[in-house]
Amino acid sequence: MRVAVVTESFLPHMNGVTGSVLRVLEHLERRGHDAFVVAPGVGRGRALAVPGRSVPSLPMPRYPAVRVAAPPVASVARTLRAFRPDIVHLASPFVLGWQALLAAESMGLPSVAVYQTDVVAYTERYGLPRASAIAAAHVRRLHRRATLTLAPAEAARRQLEGLGVDRVAIWGRGVDGIRFSPHRRDDAWRARVVPATATGDVVVGYVGRLAPEKQLEDLAALRSLPGVRLVIVGDGPSRASLERTLPDAEFLGALHGDELATAMASFDVFVHPGESETFGQTIQEAQASGVPVVATGRGGPLDLVRSSVDGWLYRPGDAADLRARVADLAGDAAKRRAFGEAARTAVAGRTWESLGDALLAHYGRAGELHSIDRSLRVRVWPRPQVIAAGVSAPLWRRYVALGDSITEGLCDTSRMPVGLHRGWADRLAQLLASAGPRGEGAADFRYANLAVRSRRVRHLVDEQVPACLALRPDLVSVLIGANDLVRARVDVAAVADEVEIAVRRLRDSGADVLLATVFLPARTAAGVLARRFAAYNARLRTIAVRTGAILVDLEAVPELAGVELWADDRVHLRSRGHRLVAYRAAEALGVPHAEQLAGLDEAFHTDDDPAAPGTWLRRDALPWVWRRLRGRTAGDGVAPKLPAYVRIGPAAPHRSSLSQQ
Repeated sequence: MRVAVVTESFLPHMNGVTGSVLRVLEHLERRGHDAFVVAPGVGRGRALAVPGRSVPSLPMPRYPAVRVAAPPVASVARTLRAFRPDIVHLASPFVLGWQALLAAESMGLPSVAVYQTDVVAYTERYGLPRASAIAAAHVRRLHRRATLTLAPAEAARRQLEGLGVDRVAIWGRGVDGIRFSPHRRDDAWRARVVPATATGDVVVGYVGRLAPEKQLEDLAALRSLPGVRLVIVGDGPSRASLERTLPDAEFLGALHGDELATAMASFDVFVHPGESETFGQTIQEAQASGVPVVATGRGGPLDLVRSSVDGWLYRPGDAADLRARVADLAGDAAKRRAFGEAARTAVAGRTWESLGDALLAHYGRAGELHSIDRSLRVRVWPRPQVIAAGVSAPLWRRYVALGDSITEGLCDTSRMPVGLHRGWADRLAQLLASAGPRGEGAADFRYANLAVRSRRVRHLVDEQVPACLALRPDLVSVLIGANDLVRARVDVAAVADEVEIAVRRLRDSGADVLLATVFLPARTAAGVLARRFAAYNARLRTIAVRTGAILVDLEAVPELAGVELWADDRVHLRSRGHRLVAYRAAEALGVPHAEQLAGLDEAFHTDDDPAAPGTWLRRDALPWVWRRLRGRTAGDGVAPKLPAYVRIGPAAPHRSSLSQQ
């Protein structure tokens, strides 16, 4: 793989972004991948220490160590084109990252944006409240256009989703458990750095940038705390003011490598007051060093510190609570040892190697998402997701399918008696039955299909859901909406709201709901409906999240658009199309080996869809127009194909009971 890494910060300035980029580069090299770095330069003729390109930059006002670069998009595109990357990795993107994102889009490349810096909070801390709204809008715009966004912790993921960013996955940070280790504790270092330390004094330390967003002025709450000595490691624009605020603290400046590891392990307590941390790498390093942590209960620390197990989380902004938590650990050496041992154990598996391999997996997912995006006619947020395989299929025993002609199976007569149809839901029912227990005493799987051709969402709410609830299912599938969307006038939001009503009623009954998005064939005429379908599907994705429904995002299956999967009438699926939908649904539900079964079925299945007689105009189009003129539909007078349960299970004959109804 060829990976272009575009970072807002790089050597010689060392911070969390630079550190993680260096780790990523090391891992890519170990795994045999090629990397190329694009980063802000620090002067003419100064090349990067790795393969790549440094671009002209300017120092940030009030913080000159941070450089800002904004080369033209065309310039970045030329650089990327010369390297020929497979994917673009955007490290903490904002200015340079935005330019690189536009360049990647122009070249048709997938992008992974790693969210590491809470720029919105930083603007507030630096006294730029008017810039906060602008920063939030830019973060939203940038990450919504990236193929995939990686957040370091759950709090950061929620923050991004609150801004309207979709496709956010968790990717934390690794920690070097060899360098940061309890064995580096050095009493001689303690005596040298804090010469007045009395026997039994507790060293409380902080490591990180000295800047307003770190809220280090809150450490004033620890002044005059008996037996506590405060040590500050790091540098930055706030150092002078902090030295005045914390006159009793020892300021050691920036430390690196083994010197930093020795300092970290020599602390008795690590303290971290910043509320705008997206992760908190130094917290992990303290934990790996066997040092208990006291951190604010907001942002990244929430995912790292287990309060009362390996440290304390204090109430954000509550200086008295901060002081009390530090005092608790300062006065109890046994608790410090127990918390420190638990902290070391907690981070044992968070190696950079495992995190690096996880990043490569995210690159692969971004490639899949990019393929989906390329197939979309219209892009609406939230965008389609790769269908995620369920962990394991629960033992559902009563399944009811709701919907219209697609779920009824119209035009698919594969292996069915004359006049009967076999759709995707029928196939899914048999897959679910086969996934259940076998042998004597195993319960039969029961299946009903209440779908009727030409039905709209109002029929789902008024007719199908009440009938479904009477059957007391434990699984219900809902695939409906296309008949509403093809009408001359439609309120997409209102149609989706009705679907949510139906899903909530089903969920309130205790049933699991499989909610499917709708899809269109890749025909020119269907293009006029693309925006409606995309907007409706985006709302269905939100409904699935709000209601806890299981989403099978069929818009994320580009193969379904292939005209060869559609029947002669051009609006329904052939048996191949129904098989594809069934196996994607089974995958979402966690049916074991669904993907492999789909491949085998496709290899050995012989389609037996008979050719439809006559021309499309006379056979399909004109009858549809005639029904519309008369105010009728193809579903008038048609009853559900399976209004009551049929049994599928070990006792069923070889020929499915579905074919006997």
